[in-house]
Amino acid sequence: WSLWKMLYFVGLGLGDAEDITLKGLRIIKSASRVYLEAYTSILTVGKEALEKFYGREVLLADREMVEQQSDVILRNADSEDVAFLVVGDPFGATTHTDLVTRAIHHGIPYQVIHNASVMTAIGCCGLQLYNFGETVSFVFWTDEWMPDSYFDKIEKNLSNGHHTLCLLDIKVREQTIENLMKGRKVFEPPRYMTVSQAAKQLVTILHRRRDEGKCPALSEDSLCVGVARLGSASQKILVASLKQMAATDLGDPLHSLVIAGSLHFLECEMLKHFALNDSVALRLAEDSHTDA
Repeated sequence: WSLWKMLYFVGLGLGDAEDITLKGLRIIKSASRVYLEAYTSILTVGKEALEKFYGREVLLADREMVEQQSDVILRNADSEDVAFLVVGDPFGATTHTDLVTRAIHHGIPYQVIHNASVMTAIGCCGLQLYNFGETVSFVFWTDEWMPDSYFDKIEKNLSNGHHTLCLLDIKVREQTIENLMKGRKVFEPPRYMTVSQAAKQLVTILHRRRDEGKCPALSEDSLCVGVARLGSASQKILVASLKQMAATDLGDPLHSLVIAGSLHFLECEMLKHFALNDSVALRLAEDSHTDA
């Protein structure tokens, strides 16, 4: 085992406490302090379950601590082991290069313990990873703010025949403008975007673009894949049209959405197992024969 003391970035995987690697678990048990990054993703179990499994205290690190008070995390990391836990992979969908850069600046050695990420695990739906284009992120809209820049990236992927992985917004420890301005540490309840909410955003953008005289490649009939609780025992996968996806309920978070591009017949064969209904399955069967 390393004689050097350092900062460890430990991936937790996607399901529950038992998804930790043996190396990661050994680091957690021996580290002086263990922080859990708690604002970009969640497991299907809470901090208490992790503490019980690890047999030690876990400190929550919210966005404010990681981005504005990183010195707290880095304190003494050159003379004692400190573990920074990240759901998924530390350098998967969400990277923490800023914290790495700060560690290097302070002369603190670091090591990364990788684990499963949504970026690779999404292949379980049957779509081949080589056929994915640029990943996009959706955010919750407000009455005053409805960004749609990700739509152009989806369109570009479709023009190249590529699938698009859509990562959906998470709101944890968010404050209202009023509480923020008054300096009150009052936080809103957590919110996790669903595939239905994401699909509704896309349908709204479709209508907006058509009103502008444009002809988007995406349509209400475009095939989508909804994935809920990826990597967990309760994982759910559903294949439907965009319009149908807007009316679905895949249950508890976290959700991810994939906009399908051109389909290989093997992809069609796999997707049929997750079809919303016989109509979607028949469509996939026809696409499979066409491609073959």
